[in-house]
Amino acid sequence: MKEYKYKVQGVDYEVNIEDVEGNMAKVTVNGKEFEVEMNHPLKPRHKSIHKAIVSAPATHTAAPVQTTKPAATEGAGVKVKSPLPGIITNVNVTVGQKVNKGDVVVVLEAMKMQNNIEAENSGSVTSILINKGDSVMEGTTLLTIG
Repeated sequence: MKEYKYKVQGVDYEVNIEDVEGNMAKVTVNGKEFEVEMNHPLKPRHKSIHKAIVSAPATHTAAPVQTTKPAATEGAGVKVKSPLPGIITNVNVTVGQKVNKGDVVVVLEAMKMQNNIEAENSGSVTSILINKGDSVMEGTTLLTIG
């Protein structure tokens, strides 16, 4: 069993690879389960369960774990941006949902604090560009409201 540690944009990740079948892997990242689609299938040396604790040198920037949910494209409308870097702990809206100015649309954890991100205008959600568990930087577009 090999252990690794990754640091992505200052955030530590612990990853357990529970099963790999073809180009699909069942993994747990910091306690949250994901199905990850890889570009190429792995050829496992043996069928044992792998555990990786994710780490990279500070000078290396690793890509965040990508789930099988496809990346959304930015919709028309007003961009709701992250006011600070953190981790998305909740997405309270869906595409097409009507929201009012001041509604909490996303909850972002930064420095152990839960921050409510509110709609800056009323309208319908035209796109959601993040998922629960995503790490975002200040200024990242989270969703759009048209």
